Amino acid sequence: MRNSNATFSDFGCYDAAAGAPPTRLDRHLTSNYNKKNLPFHLSSFCLTIWKFMNGQKERKAAIEYFIEKMPSLSTTTGKVLEICSRADTSPNELNRVVALDPVLTGQVLKLINSAYYSLVNKVTSLTRAITMLGMNTVKNMALSTAVIRAVAGAKKSQALPITKFWKHSLAVGVAAKLLATAREIPVNEREELFVAGLLHDLGKVPFGDEYIVALREARENQRSLVEVENEMLGMNHQEVGRLIADKWKLNEVITSGISHHHDGEIPSDKVALVALADVFVNIHEIGNAGNAFPPEEDLGRLLAALSMDIGGLRLLSEQLLAEIHRAEIFLQL
Repeated sequence: MRNSNATFSDFGCYDAAAGAPPTRLDRHLTSNYNKKNLPFHLSSFCLTIWKFMNGQKERKAAIEYFIEKMPSLSTTTGKVLEICSRADTSPNELNRVVALDPVLTGQVLKLINSAYYSLVNKVTSLTRAITMLGMNTVKNMALSTAVIRAVAGAKKSQALPITKFWKHSLAVGVAAKLLATAREIPVNEREELFVAGLLHDLGKVPFGDEYIVALREARENQRSLVEVENEMLGMNHQEVGRLIADKWKLNEVITSGISHHHDGEIPSDKVALVALADVFVNIHEIGNAGNAFPPEEDLGRLLAALSMDIGGLRLLSEQLLAEIHRAEIFLQL
């Protein structure tokens, strides 16, 4: 019943697309025709299937509509992403774009002067701030704050406790960056993994109030949330997240982190780092995004894929809380 592509013919019911003649069962489902003449168990079963399939279609349509109506990323954010994607871009070019946006300018200066960097002297020059932060950090800051703002402005279900949701997301971003540092991944790529971790659960936002039931089922029966989503909603937050990432034209690393972090076969080491960070944060119960009981085998599988051991992970635990506290500035920009 988890197959969202199932048809009535799969259950011995009428399939109009196949050109089969309508049966008494079909007439019952569409117009309550002569219910007394149908075996109760068959009628009840196919009616349940019909409701299930239609419910999935309605949910998918509602989610697609929600995503269509989500605000696009700002023009400035788009220009920043475009400029930073070019190998020959200079800090001065980025400075000219950022300077045209007072909000983004304020965010850059707020970040460089925050406790996250702990500078002795205050920086008031945008050019100096961009040079000190690095173009990649400015790009990722612009992207992450734009996404958080767009999500905050969208009408959403009350299923997710939004403050705890973003705390979990921030922690995954921090953990992904720490893991990347431990594996000696280049500095600019670590920042990108921070954003991938921060946005990894973006696909949970468009679900409606029926998500409350899915979250409760996962929590009370200690089940994987993705498994429950597929079973109850007909799609999971990775699939929904991919739709949002495509709308906003997010890059491959961030999009893969959003759409593959729960996959059995992780497509790359960078996605594996985001996935391990997610498991790591769930173990520490930092924030809450509804997946308190990931499959037990995930931890060992991801450590093996990254050639890491549990001892190295324990060492990172000591840094995690301190780094999360420092990184909270990203939710306040």
